[in-house]
Amino acid sequence: MKPLALIALLLWQAGAGVVTSPRAERQYFLYQRAVVPTAVGQNCAVLDAATFAHSSASLKDLRLFPQTAQAREIPYAITLSEPVQPDSEPARVLNLGLRGRVLSFDLAMPHRPYTEVVLDLAGTDYIAAATVTGVEHPGAAGGVRLGEFTLFDLSSQHLSHSTTLFLQESSFPYLHIDLNVSPSAGARSFPPSPQMVQGASVPPSREAQTVFNIVAETRAATQRGRQTIARFDLPKRVPVERVTFVLDPAFKGNFSRNVSISDHAVGTASSAGETISGDIFRVRLTQAAREIHQERLSVPATLGSNLQSAAEVEVAINNGDDQPLSIVAVQLEMRQRKLCFDAASTDSLTLFYGDPTLPVPEYDFARTVVLTSRIPLARIGPEQKNPVYTARPDTRPATERHPELIWVAFLAVICILGVIAIRSAKRLPH
Repeated sequence: MKPLALIALLLWQAGAGVVTSPRAERQYFLYQRAVVPTAVGQNCAVLDAATFAHSSASLKDLRLFPQTAQAREIPYAITLSEPVQPDSEPARVLNLGLRGRVLSFDLAMPHRPYTEVVLDLAGTDYIAAATVTGVEHPGAAGGVRLGEFTLFDLSSQHLSHSTTLFLQESSFPYLHIDLNVSPSAGARSFPPSPQMVQGASVPPSREAQTVFNIVAETRAATQRGRQTIARFDLPKRVPVERVTFVLDPAFKGNFSRNVSISDHAVGTASSAGETISGDIFRVRLTQAAREIHQERLSVPATLGSNLQSAAEVEVAINNGDDQPLSIVAVQLEMRQRKLCFDAASTDSLTLFYGDPTLPVPEYDFARTVVLTSRIPLARIGPEQKNPVYTARPDTRPATERHPELIWVAFLAVICILGVIAIRSAKRLPH
């Protein structure tokens, strides 16, 4: 029994090892940046794409330290730019009727400020003058006139359509809308009817809309058949949530183009990725005595293959039979992320990252802080290699660092047990 006890003791010692979470120490971070608060108290610094590319997943290894060598790390919270209201809410249509060519109705609005109303209008090839009045009750006379807006659908002219009312920020509980509808140029006729008004929705107020930062930009778009192509090599873990097109200021033409954004992880087939579609357009003209001036040059595009590996991204503008657009640049953008903290002074701090062994920090500050849109922005410097960087020593148990030891130990056990069995067999009487 003594040999078996010795074997068990050896195996236990081989697998033993106390695993503790590593501490954040400055010399083990590969990258650093200066962060200079602009005021005492709460500050926020905008994080760029390089921070995501060179830090661990979910930014879990970010640590903020004062310049003093012995000082402890400063707690922080990371914010994500997003609307503080739902993406869109319905507005109920009331008192819908037709007088001549004028559709008249009320909208019951959400109980919050709003700056846009998107009407769901049926039909094509029309131009409509929308007069909007803010009222306190449905069907009430008078009210506050909020403006007159041009809505349109120019499908037969291969252009886009717009049914959005762009208002100053308002909070009236009801809007009264008179919609004077006319056929667009070249259309035979457009008899309006109450069935044209299908509904309405209310996006977040422009004051609460998402802020984006540029992740990557290219000015080297090429032509492939009837497509304009822009390509990107995207580092791993860099988020992309929108694609924006910058036109030559000298280009004044009207257009409507379909756009497709495809991506796949580096080293995989392009068919293994994903494809997102959208539209960009510009309409600047006068029809039916109405001036139309609308454009959309961005496409929402949340890419998935760029999370834990580098990705190749292709953006294609489908020109059809039309001339290619005068594209100056194509930009990949992410929702703005900020690192927010409390500054005891305006002395420069240092942001460290690039130590993948660190766990996610747990700060009371992140759970209790109340952040507003008026927090001053701290200045963040360029990324630099940590001049005192040294690789963190491997503190894992020997069996984790050298898993082959387990097999050696098992083979040794088998051999020892075999020897013991042979010796025991020789002692047995024949």
